[in-house]
Amino acid sequence: MSFFGTNTASTAPAAPAEKDIEVPEPPTDSISSLAFSPAADYLAVGSWDNNVRLYEVGAGGQTQGKAMFGHQGPVLSVCWNKEGNKVISGGADNAARMFDITNGQSQQVAQHDAPVKVVKWIETPQGGILATGSWDKTVKYWDMRSPTPVATVQLPDRCYSMDVQYPLMVVATAERHIQIFNLTNPNTAYKTIISPLKWQTRVVSCFTNSASSGFAVGSVEGRVAIQYVEEKDSSNNFSFKCHRKDQTPNSKDQSLVYAVNDISFHPVHGTFSTCGSDGTIHFWDKDARTRLKTFEAAPGPISATTFNRNGTIFAYAVSYDWSKGHSGMTPGHPNKLMLHACKDDEVKRRPKK
Repeated sequence: MSFFGTNTASTAPAAPAEKDIEVPEPPTDSISSLAFSPAADYLAVGSWDNNVRLYEVGAGGQTQGKAMFGHQGPVLSVCWNKEGNKVISGGADNAARMFDITNGQSQQVAQHDAPVKVVKWIETPQGGILATGSWDKTVKYWDMRSPTPVATVQLPDRCYSMDVQYPLMVVATAERHIQIFNLTNPNTAYKTIISPLKWQTRVVSCFTNSASSGFAVGSVEGRVAIQYVEEKDSSNNFSFKCHRKDQTPNSKDQSLVYAVNDISFHPVHGTFSTCGSDGTIHFWDKDARTRLKTFEAAPGPISATTFNRNGTIFAYAVSYDWSKGHSGMTPGHPNKLMLHACKDDEVKRRPKK
Protein backbone atom coordinates (compact mmCIF):
# COMPACT_ATOMS: atom_id res chain seq x y z
CA MET A 1 0.00 0.00 0.00
CA SER A 2 1.32 3.47 -0.73
CA PHE A 3 0.12 6.91 0.19
CA PHE A 4 0.49 9.69 -2.35
CA GLY A 5 2.96 12.19 -0.95
CA THR A 6 2.38 13.63 2.47
CA ASN A 7 1.07 17.12 1.81
CA THR A 8 -1.45 16.53 -0.96
CA ALA A 9 -4.40 18.34 0.54
CA SER A 10 -5.41 20.93 -2.03
CA THR A 11 -6.10 24.47 -0.92
CA ALA A 12 -8.59 25.19 -3.69
CA PRO A 13 -11.65 26.46 -1.80
CA ALA A 14 -10.39 30.06 -1.96
CA ALA A 15 -11.56 30.07 -5.60
CA PRO A 16 -15.19 31.09 -6.18
CA ALA A 17 -17.48 28.29 -5.05
CA GLU A 18 -19.07 28.09 -8.52
CA LYS A 19 -16.04 26.41 -10.04
CA ASP A 20 -15.79 22.62 -10.00
CA ILE A 21 -12.75 21.50 -8.04
CA GLU A 22 -9.94 19.52 -9.65
CA VAL A 23 -8.52 16.74 -7.50
CA PRO A 24 -4.71 16.88 -7.29
CA GLU A 25 -2.62 13.78 -8.08
CA PRO A 26 -5.15 12.02 -10.30
CA PRO A 27 -4.37 8.60 -11.83
CA THR A 28 -1.67 8.52 -14.52
CA ASP A 29 -3.90 6.85 -17.14
CA SER A 30 -7.59 6.84 -18.15
CA ILE A 31 -10.10 6.68 -15.28
CA SER A 32 -12.52 3.77 -15.68
CA SER A 33 -14.66 3.80 -12.56
CA LEU A 34 -15.65 5.98 -9.58
CA ALA A 35 -17.42 5.02 -6.34
CA PHE A 36 -18.09 6.93 -3.12
CA SER A 37 -18.17 5.14 0.23
CA PRO A 38 -21.69 4.69 1.66
CA ALA A 39 -20.36 5.76 5.07
CA ALA A 40 -18.16 8.85 4.46
CA ASP A 41 -16.82 11.08 1.71
CA TYR A 42 -14.12 8.70 0.54
CA LEU A 43 -13.84 8.31 -3.24
CA ALA A 44 -12.43 5.15 -4.84
CA VAL A 45 -11.02 5.64 -8.35
CA GLY A 46 -10.11 2.80 -10.72
CA SER A 47 -7.73 3.44 -13.59
CA TRP A 48 -6.06 1.92 -16.64
CA ASP A 49 -2.73 2.46 -14.82
CA ASN A 50 -3.56 -0.80 -12.92
CA ASN A 51 -4.27 0.99 -9.62
CA VAL A 52 -7.14 1.95 -7.35
CA ARG A 53 -6.70 5.23 -5.48
CA LEU A 54 -8.66 6.37 -2.43
CA TYR A 55 -9.21 10.07 -1.77
CA GLU A 56 -10.76 11.73 1.25
CA VAL A 57 -12.97 14.69 0.31
CA GLY A 58 -13.22 17.47 2.91
CA ALA A 59 -16.17 19.78 3.55
CA GLY A 60 -14.78 22.49 1.24
CA GLY A 61 -14.01 20.06 -1.56
CA GLN A 62 -10.33 19.84 -0.66
CA THR A 63 -9.03 16.31 -1.17
CA GLN A 64 -6.28 14.14 0.18
CA GLY A 65 -4.88 10.93 -1.28
CA LYS A 66 -5.23 8.27 1.41
CA ALA A 67 -4.26 4.93 -0.08
CA MET A 68 -3.53 3.02 -3.26
CA PHE A 69 -3.53 -0.65 -4.23
CA GLY A 70 -2.85 -2.44 -7.49
CA HIS A 71 -3.90 -5.08 -9.99
CA GLN A 72 -1.82 -6.92 -12.60
CA GLY A 73 -3.77 -5.13 -15.36
CA PRO A 74 -6.10 -2.17 -15.92
CA VAL A 75 -8.79 -1.67 -13.25
CA LEU A 76 -12.26 -1.65 -14.85
CA SER A 77 -14.61 -1.29 -11.86
CA VAL A 78 -14.69 -0.28 -8.18
CA CYS A 79 -17.31 -0.55 -5.42
CA TRP A 80 -17.58 -0.46 -1.61
CA ASN A 81 -19.10 -2.76 0.97
CA LYS A 82 -22.06 -1.50 3.01
CA GLU A 83 -19.95 -0.47 6.02
CA GLY A 84 -17.59 1.55 3.84
CA ASN A 85 -14.48 -0.10 5.27
CA LYS A 86 -13.61 -2.26 2.23
CA VAL A 87 -13.10 -1.35 -1.43
CA ILE A 88 -13.53 -4.05 -4.08
CA SER A 89 -12.13 -3.73 -7.59
CA GLY A 90 -12.28 -5.79 -10.78
CA GLY A 91 -9.63 -5.79 -13.46
CA ALA A 92 -8.27 -6.97 -16.78
CA ASP A 93 -6.11 -9.45 -14.81
CA ASN A 94 -9.30 -11.59 -14.53
CA ALA A 95 -9.44 -10.97 -10.78
CA ALA A 96 -11.32 -8.98 -8.17
CA ARG A 97 -9.42 -7.63 -5.19
CA MET A 98 -10.55 -6.33 -1.82
CA PHE A 99 -8.73 -3.60 0.10
CA ASP A 100 -9.37 -3.19 3.83
CA ILE A 101 -9.05 0.49 4.73
CA THR A 102 -8.68 -0.31 8.44
CA ASN A 103 -5.41 -2.25 8.02
CA GLY A 104 -4.23 -1.30 4.50
CA GLN A 105 -4.18 -4.92 3.29
CA SER A 106 -5.42 -6.04 -0.10
CA GLN A 107 -6.20 -9.60 -1.22
CA GLN A 108 -7.69 -11.37 -4.22
CA VAL A 109 -11.33 -12.34 -3.62
CA ALA A 110 -12.59 -13.49 -7.03
CA GLN A 111 -11.30 -15.14 -10.21
CA HIS A 112 -12.68 -15.36 -13.76
CA ASP A 113 -11.42 -16.72 -17.10
CA ALA A 114 -11.46 -13.25 -18.68
CA PRO A 115 -11.39 -9.61 -17.45
CA VAL A 116 -13.76 -8.67 -14.62
CA LYS A 117 -15.77 -5.81 -16.13
CA VAL A 118 -18.00 -4.98 -13.14
CA VAL A 119 -17.97 -5.52 -9.37
CA LYS A 120 -21.08 -4.78 -7.29
CA TRP A 121 -21.74 -5.22 -3.58
CA ILE A 122 -25.14 -6.76 -2.79
CA GLU A 123 -26.53 -6.26 0.70
CA THR A 124 -29.00 -9.11 1.26
CA PRO A 125 -31.04 -9.86 4.41
CA GLN A 126 -28.59 -12.75 4.95
CA GLY A 127 -25.51 -10.52 4.66
CA GLY A 128 -23.20 -9.00 2.07
CA ILE A 129 -22.33 -10.76 -1.19
CA LEU A 130 -20.00 -9.65 -3.99
CA ALA A 131 -21.23 -10.01 -7.58
CA THR A 132 -18.62 -10.02 -10.38
CA GLY A 133 -19.56 -9.73 -14.06
CA SER A 134 -16.96 -10.80 -16.62
CA TRP A 135 -16.16 -11.01 -20.31
CA ASP A 136 -16.10 -14.81 -19.75
CA LYS A 137 -19.94 -14.57 -20.04
CA THR A 138 -20.64 -15.26 -16.37
CA VAL A 139 -21.75 -13.46 -13.22
CA LYS A 140 -20.34 -15.03 -10.06
CA TYR A 141 -21.52 -14.46 -6.49
CA TRP A 142 -18.90 -14.55 -3.72
CA ASP A 143 -19.04 -14.84 0.03
CA MET A 144 -15.87 -13.03 1.12
CA ARG A 145 -15.01 -15.82 3.58
CA SER A 146 -14.72 -18.44 0.85
CA PRO A 147 -12.30 -18.73 -2.11
CA THR A 148 -14.91 -20.39 -4.36
CA PRO A 149 -18.03 -18.68 -5.72
CA VAL A 150 -21.37 -19.30 -4.03
CA ALA A 151 -22.93 -19.58 -7.49
CA THR A 152 -22.16 -18.93 -11.16
CA VAL A 153 -24.75 -17.63 -13.64
CA GLN A 154 -24.23 -18.09 -17.38
CA LEU A 155 -24.92 -14.93 -19.41
CA PRO A 156 -25.96 -14.75 -23.09
CA ASP A 157 -22.69 -12.93 -23.89
CA ARG A 158 -19.84 -10.86 -22.37
CA CYS A 159 -20.84 -8.66 -19.44
CA TYR A 160 -20.52 -4.95 -20.36
CA SER A 161 -22.37 -3.31 -17.48
CA MET A 162 -24.24 -4.27 -14.32
CA ASP A 163 -26.07 -2.44 -11.54
CA VAL A 164 -27.87 -3.38 -8.33
CA GLN A 165 -30.63 -1.83 -6.24
CA TYR A 166 -31.62 -4.74 -4.04
CA PRO A 167 -33.58 -6.86 -4.91
CA LEU A 168 -33.12 -5.71 -8.53
CA MET A 169 -29.97 -6.55 -10.49
CA VAL A 170 -29.63 -5.68 -14.18
CA VAL A 171 -26.85 -7.10 -16.38
CA ALA A 172 -26.16 -5.80 -19.90
CA THR A 173 -24.05 -7.88 -22.26
CA ALA A 174 -22.67 -7.77 -25.78
CA GLU A 175 -25.20 -8.20 -28.60
CA ARG A 176 -27.66 -5.92 -26.69
CA HIS A 177 -28.94 -8.59 -24.28
CA ILE A 178 -30.24 -7.33 -20.93
CA GLN A 179 -30.90 -9.77 -18.10
CA ILE A 180 -33.03 -8.70 -15.14
CA PHE A 181 -32.61 -10.57 -11.85
CA ASN A 182 -34.73 -10.63 -8.74
CA LEU A 183 -32.03 -11.27 -6.13
CA THR A 184 -34.38 -13.26 -3.90
CA ASN A 185 -33.76 -15.86 -6.65
CA PRO A 186 -30.29 -14.82 -7.82
CA ASN A 187 -29.32 -17.81 -9.98
CA THR A 188 -31.96 -17.42 -12.71
CA ALA A 189 -32.84 -14.35 -14.72
CA TYR A 190 -36.33 -13.06 -13.94
CA LYS A 191 -36.52 -11.60 -17.45
CA THR A 192 -34.30 -11.39 -20.52
CA ILE A 193 -34.88 -8.63 -23.07
CA ILE A 194 -33.10 -7.12 -26.03
CA SER A 195 -32.11 -3.51 -25.39
CA PRO A 196 -34.70 -1.00 -26.64
CA LEU A 197 -31.75 0.87 -28.22
CA LYS A 198 -30.47 -0.26 -31.62
CA TRP A 199 -26.77 -0.03 -30.86
CA GLN A 200 -24.26 -1.48 -28.42
CA THR A 201 -25.01 -0.98 -24.73
CA ARG A 202 -22.42 1.01 -22.76
CA VAL A 203 -24.12 1.28 -19.39
CA VAL A 204 -27.13 0.20 -17.33
CA SER A 205 -28.08 1.95 -14.10
CA CYS A 206 -30.93 1.07 -11.71
CA PHE A 207 -33.39 3.71 -10.49
CA THR A 208 -32.93 4.92 -6.93
CA ASN A 209 -35.80 6.23 -4.85
CA SER A 210 -38.47 5.29 -7.39
CA ALA A 211 -42.00 4.01 -6.85
CA SER A 212 -41.49 1.34 -9.53
CA SER A 213 -38.34 -0.64 -10.21
CA GLY A 214 -36.55 0.02 -13.46
CA PHE A 215 -33.31 1.10 -15.04
CA ALA A 216 -31.72 3.38 -17.61
CA VAL A 217 -29.70 2.10 -20.56
CA GLY A 218 -27.11 4.15 -22.45
CA SER A 219 -25.71 3.19 -25.85
CA VAL A 220 -22.82 4.11 -28.12
CA GLU A 221 -25.09 6.22 -30.34
CA GLY A 222 -26.04 9.05 -28.02
CA ARG A 223 -29.30 7.63 -26.76
CA VAL A 224 -30.74 6.68 -23.37
CA ALA A 225 -33.75 4.43 -22.68
CA ILE A 226 -35.79 4.49 -19.48
CA GLN A 227 -37.11 0.98 -18.93
CA TYR A 228 -39.46 -0.35 -16.24
CA VAL A 229 -39.24 -3.96 -15.08
CA GLU A 230 -42.94 -4.80 -14.78
CA GLU A 231 -45.35 -4.95 -17.71
CA LYS A 232 -47.90 -2.76 -15.88
CA ASP A 233 -45.43 0.15 -15.96
CA SER A 234 -44.38 -0.32 -19.59
CA SER A 235 -46.39 2.71 -20.77
CA ASN A 236 -43.74 4.80 -18.94
CA ASN A 237 -40.88 3.38 -21.04
CA PHE A 238 -39.28 5.91 -23.39
CA SER A 239 -35.96 6.77 -24.99
CA PHE A 240 -34.34 10.07 -25.89
CA LYS A 241 -31.34 11.43 -27.77
CA CYS A 242 -28.46 13.10 -25.96
CA HIS A 243 -24.72 13.64 -26.43
CA ARG A 244 -25.05 14.68 -30.07
CA LYS A 245 -23.81 17.75 -31.92
CA ASP A 246 -24.60 19.51 -35.16
CA GLN A 247 -22.01 18.95 -37.90
CA THR A 248 -22.50 22.54 -39.04
CA PRO A 249 -23.52 25.16 -36.46
CA ASN A 250 -27.27 25.97 -36.29
CA SER A 251 -28.15 23.23 -38.80
CA LYS A 252 -29.94 21.15 -36.15
CA ASP A 253 -28.78 17.98 -37.95
CA GLN A 254 -27.41 16.38 -34.73
CA SER A 255 -25.28 14.21 -37.01
CA LEU A 256 -22.24 13.97 -34.72
CA VAL A 257 -23.11 11.13 -32.36
CA TYR A 258 -21.23 10.25 -29.17
CA ALA A 259 -21.27 7.32 -26.76
CA VAL A 260 -23.12 7.63 -23.44
CA ASN A 261 -20.38 6.47 -21.05
CA ASP A 262 -22.08 6.52 -17.66
CA ILE A 263 -25.44 7.13 -15.98
CA SER A 264 -25.62 7.95 -12.25
CA PHE A 265 -28.85 8.24 -10.27
CA HIS A 266 -29.11 10.75 -7.44
CA PRO A 267 -29.48 8.82 -4.14
CA VAL A 268 -32.09 11.20 -2.68
CA HIS A 269 -34.10 12.68 -5.55
CA GLY A 270 -33.91 9.86 -8.10
CA THR A 271 -32.91 12.27 -10.88
CA PHE A 272 -29.90 11.20 -12.94
CA SER A 273 -26.83 12.29 -14.86
CA THR A 274 -25.58 11.21 -18.27
CA CYS A 275 -22.05 11.80 -19.54
CA GLY A 276 -20.52 11.22 -22.94
CA SER A 277 -17.59 11.07 -25.32
CA ASP A 278 -18.50 14.62 -26.34
CA GLY A 279 -17.19 15.92 -22.99
CA THR A 280 -20.62 16.98 -21.71
CA ILE A 281 -22.68 16.08 -18.65
CA HIS A 282 -26.43 16.58 -18.27
CA PHE A 283 -28.76 16.15 -15.29
CA TRP A 284 -32.26 14.84 -16.08
CA ASP A 285 -35.62 14.19 -14.43
CA LYS A 286 -37.13 11.05 -15.98
CA ASP A 287 -40.61 11.59 -14.53
CA ALA A 288 -40.97 15.16 -15.79
CA ARG A 289 -39.03 14.12 -18.91
CA THR A 290 -36.92 17.23 -18.70
CA ARG A 291 -33.28 18.31 -18.60
CA LEU A 292 -32.31 19.96 -15.31
CA LYS A 293 -28.76 21.14 -16.05
CA THR A 294 -26.05 21.08 -18.70
CA PHE A 295 -22.39 21.38 -17.69
CA GLU A 296 -19.89 23.36 -19.72
CA ALA A 297 -18.15 20.99 -22.14
CA ALA A 298 -14.91 19.50 -20.79
CA PRO A 299 -11.70 19.33 -22.86
CA GLY A 300 -12.09 15.56 -23.30
CA PRO A 301 -14.56 12.68 -22.94
CA ILE A 302 -16.29 12.13 -19.59
CA SER A 303 -15.54 8.49 -18.78
CA ALA A 304 -17.20 7.95 -15.38
CA THR A 305 -19.45 9.70 -12.83
CA THR A 306 -20.87 9.12 -9.34
CA PHE A 307 -22.78 10.90 -6.56
CA ASN A 308 -21.74 10.67 -2.91
CA ARG A 309 -24.06 9.00 -0.40
CA ASN A 310 -26.31 12.03 0.23
CA GLY A 311 -26.06 13.50 -3.27
CA THR A 312 -24.25 16.71 -2.30
CA ILE A 313 -21.09 15.93 -4.31
CA PHE A 314 -20.96 14.78 -7.93
CA ALA A 315 -17.59 13.38 -9.06
CA TYR A 316 -16.66 12.97 -12.71
CA ALA A 317 -13.61 11.93 -14.70
CA VAL A 318 -12.36 13.73 -17.80
CA SER A 319 -10.23 11.15 -19.57
CA TYR A 320 -9.88 9.10 -22.72
CA ASP A 321 -12.77 6.62 -22.93
CA TRP A 322 -11.33 4.32 -25.66
CA SER A 323 -14.27 5.24 -27.91
CA LYS A 324 -11.86 5.57 -30.82
CA GLY A 325 -9.85 2.49 -29.89
CA HIS A 326 -6.09 2.32 -29.40
CA SER A 327 -5.35 4.80 -32.20
CA GLY A 328 -7.34 7.50 -30.39
CA MET A 329 -5.06 7.38 -27.34
CA THR A 330 -2.90 10.30 -28.49
CA PRO A 331 -0.46 12.18 -26.22
CA GLY A 332 -1.86 15.21 -24.45
CA HIS A 333 -5.25 13.72 -23.59
CA PRO A 334 -6.54 15.40 -20.42
CA ASN A 335 -6.85 13.12 -17.38
CA LYS A 336 -8.72 14.91 -14.61
CA LEU A 337 -10.79 14.00 -11.62
CA MET A 338 -13.37 16.72 -10.83
CA LEU A 339 -15.79 17.43 -7.98
CA HIS A 340 -19.01 19.40 -8.41
CA ALA A 341 -21.02 20.70 -5.43
CA CYS A 342 -24.67 19.91 -6.24
CA LYS A 343 -27.22 22.63 -5.74
CA ASP A 344 -30.82 21.69 -4.99
CA ASP A 345 -32.29 23.19 -8.15
CA GLU A 346 -29.91 21.09 -10.28
CA VAL A 347 -30.94 17.73 -8.83
CA LYS A 348 -34.45 18.15 -7.43
CA ARG A 349 -37.39 16.76 -9.35
CA ARG A 350 -39.64 19.10 -11.31
CA PRO A 351 -43.43 18.89 -11.21
CA LYS A 352 -44.73 16.48 -13.88
CA LYS A 353 -45.95 18.20 -17.01
